[in-house]
Amino acid sequence: MIDPLMIGLLGIGAMLVLSVLGVPVGLAMAAVATVGLWVTGGPAFALNVLTNLPFATASDYSFVVIPMFVLMGAIASASGITQELFGFSNLVLRSTRGALYQATILASAGFAAISGSTLVNAALFTRIALTEMLRLGYNRAFSAGCIAAAGTIAALIPPSISFVIYGLLTGESVAELLIAGIVPGLMTAGAYMVGTAFLVRVKKDLAPPPEPRATLGEIGASAIGLWATFLLAALVIGGIYLGFTTPSGAGALGAMGALLIALTRRKISRADLADCLRSAAGVTAALFMVIIGGLMFTRFFLVAGTVTSATDLLMSFELSPILFMLLLVAVFVVLGMFMDPLAMQVMTLPFVYPMVTALGYDGIWFGVIMVKLVELAVLSPPVGMNLFAVIGASEGKVKLPDIYRGILPFIVIEAIVLALLIGFPELSLWLPRQMFAN
Repeated sequence: MIDPLMIGLLGIGAMLVLSVLGVPVGLAMAAVATVGLWVTGGPAFALNVLTNLPFATASDYSFVVIPMFVLMGAIASASGITQELFGFSNLVLRSTRGALYQATILASAGFAAISGSTLVNAALFTRIALTEMLRLGYNRAFSAGCIAAAGTIAALIPPSISFVIYGLLTGESVAELLIAGIVPGLMTAGAYMVGTAFLVRVKKDLAPPPEPRATLGEIGASAIGLWATFLLAALVIGGIYLGFTTPSGAGALGAMGALLIALTRRKISRADLADCLRSAAGVTAALFMVIIGGLMFTRFFLVAGTVTSATDLLMSFELSPILFMLLLVAVFVVLGMFMDPLAMQVMTLPFVYPMVTALGYDGIWFGVIMVKLVELAVLSPPVGMNLFAVIGASEGKVKLPDIYRGILPFIVIEAIVLALLIGFPELSLWLPRQMFAN
């Protein structure tokens, strides 16, 4: 009889080999899981999981929040909201050194409230901000790093797809998780802005001299167009916070609100809407492929006894809670360098979540830490997804060595914020507790 831990390691190894060979990670996990379930549970059991689990997942109403959030972000982007946020932020900050860095971070944080995808944020702001940064003489590497890092704010500020997936996989309240991400998300944006302001003063070559201050009239005229952003954020975050709607309902309201705003402004054609629907369908299909593959992989580990054996082994070491958490952070940072963040989340939660809750940690708090680790993953060379999103959207203006250099200061800032969130859990838990106390 093969040891359950060895079965798990063989399964992970096989999945990684298939991924390296170019097999999509969702298909790789599903294929390995099918073989593993066949060996450990028998042909009938494997066939039952293979035929029932994908349909049960795709038809689960709670998962409808994912395509709704994706569609809302796509329509909001097509209606010009992103450009308005960036233009307003730039006018307000224009007289400060490194204004375009700061404007990118601020606008990305604003768009995160109506998006939910770090990749979308990174790609959009590359198209909007990078050309202007390079034209004005901003440092190429630091510009690319700033845009990639600012995109990760969407992982924390609701509507966050990462929180939705964590909640669906662990059974934690998606509404509480989304609200819990607000303060850490704002902290991250603030830390980026403070860190960037410090660096451009220390290294003068990172940014050109500041431009003249914008007039109040210019700022006021630009601010008028922000009503759409605030309305969508109020529909999504306000609806969840006040208990008027579920996260799934908030996603549908947000998508409908984004469509009505775009139609009212006459900024979206039938062709644009069709593109948004196709884009949302493609992103949703890719996400569901990873989720279904990951759930099958999880079922394989449970049937093989790998999860129980791994939990018992780690508990036998009698690590202190803080030492266990530091070890966990180190493991996730390393995994994030080589794995897709969603796949990493789906594959590891079956092991990690029971251990974390057994040690007395709050599941909502750990959700924030997990998403923060996902942020680090999308920024970590060599396979950080946001890095490649920026390179792809830059149309040849940014090369891989540029963004590797430019992202390092932001990884340090991320590590500092992560340490604060681990050391002070109330930063994550205060707001959701206030929500349910009322």
